[in-house]
Amino acid sequence: MKKISVGIIGFGTVGTGVATILKKNAALLRQRLGATIELKRIADLDIQRDRGVALKPGVLTSDANEIINDPDIDIVVELIGGTNAAKKMTLQAVKNGKHVVTANKALLSKHGHELFSAAAENGVDIAFEASVGGGIPIIRTIQEGLASDRILSFFGILNGTANYILSRMTDEGGDFQDILKDAQEEGYAEADPTFDVEGIDTMHKLCVLIGLAFGKKVSEKKIYTEGISKITPLDIEFARELGYRIKLLAICRGSEKGVDARIHPTLIPEGHLLAQVNNTLNAVFLQSEDLGPTMLYGHGAGMMPTGSAVVADIVSLSRDIVKNTANRVPYLPVNGKKKAGEIAIKPIKEIEARYYLRFSAIDKPGILSQISGILGRNNISIYSVVQKGRRMRGGSVPIFMLVHESKESDIQKALKQIDRLSILRQKTMLIRIEEGL
Repeated sequence: MKKISVGIIGFGTVGTGVATILKKNAALLRQRLGATIELKRIADLDIQRDRGVALKPGVLTSDANEIINDPDIDIVVELIGGTNAAKKMTLQAVKNGKHVVTANKALLSKHGHELFSAAAENGVDIAFEASVGGGIPIIRTIQEGLASDRILSFFGILNGTANYILSRMTDEGGDFQDILKDAQEEGYAEADPTFDVEGIDTMHKLCVLIGLAFGKKVSEKKIYTEGISKITPLDIEFARELGYRIKLLAICRGSEKGVDARIHPTLIPEGHLLAQVNNTLNAVFLQSEDLGPTMLYGHGAGMMPTGSAVVADIVSLSRDIVKNTANRVPYLPVNGKKKAGEIAIKPIKEIEARYYLRFSAIDKPGILSQISGILGRNNISIYSVVQKGRRMRGGSVPIFMLVHESKESDIQKALKQIDRLSILRQKTMLIRIEEGL
């Protein structure tokens, strides 16, 4: 029986999950594959800490080059994160004729096209199911399940930390900072949570999905990215009163003029499936031309869910090795000889949407007339207004407003003028609304 050797670089949470699954399910994988997968080496800077996985003597090493340059290793699994060292190791492994599995969305977002081109030139593959949505098989769904279809749009909840915080703020109340602290103590958030709560992690994942869906390169700089750190219990409460839930949403809509792609807090109707995705769970809601709506839902992170996706990639590559084939499924859904250009991303100022606005104003006559006057002069029509009697810090009262579909550039121009009014005590809060998911 053919033996396929695997080396893992990075023995953290996901690496431990991969090693556990390969060991636990060895007989099952051998039965399904018709070959044996051998975990030959694991490289990590810390090879002393007990991960709870029994390994043969000599498997652990602190030198990743012992994996990358080992002629007997067929598949290298990169799980160190970051971009610089990961890129160097991946390129070297590919040049050495090894297939690579990675869960590194930042690496693929920044350098994916270079890496996949190098893999094609060297007759090997890079698999990356675990890079987006953890254990959710969204990559394989787009690459293979929808290979005959045209993707029109997709909307994703792609960060478990942000979703956990918003879910608890919605269901239990509480401030962002307090719940973030709880999330850190419970291991759902990093000591530095910036990538998660400010939308950067979601942006990397969105870039990967856009490339797969539309077959072109994506510039991270052109993706509007806004996080959840400014969301308050007042916003959560009023959204619920209106029949919405607030989610950090990755949005992508294709059109002939380019792609509307952005990440920001979004009011979603509470009856929509995405509004029911809570805590650390992830989901992607797809609309395609022939199939119509599809949603994939599940654990977007964690040792075993993400480890499961990595092992699925190892098995897929092993099948290709057994059949002596490579590059069967191209990274982009275009002919490999055709160079992929950069996709046109619609600037945020050009989008049109409905908006939720919250003003913190002095409680005195004439407030609404001043605000509505500025909005009207900027082509913005008011749908509804609610003024709460509850006073905020500094003696101001909150005014909540929904406006009809408007152009983003008009909204931003109006808010600059409104925020200069002496009657306001804080900068206006703006949250975009998505009705037509």
